[in-house]
Amino acid sequence: MGGLIAGLITTAFTLLNLLILARVLMGIINPDPYTNQVYRFVYTVTEPILAPVRRRLPQGGMYDFSPIVVIIAAFIAEGILLAFVNAIF
Repeated sequence: MGGLIAGLITTAFTLLNLLILARVLMGIINPDPYTNQVYRFVYTVTEPILAPVRRRLPQGGMYDFSPIVVIIAAFIAEGILLAFVNAIF
């Protein structure tokens, strides 16, 4: 049971990190958000996570450091959750 839950946690955080990485790469490529369905999906999924962090960070000029902060926080949260699951099961 613990292995299944740990696998689900790891998969969820991996997908989150991949979506954030995709958003960063798409930001560099700069696709048209009105016609690109993939960009709209990635933006819709990641913006509720990135926006609160972006509001709390100081202005970084033209750079957005919120994806870095969220990825680091996700790694920490994943480690805590996995330790919790391993302690219970």
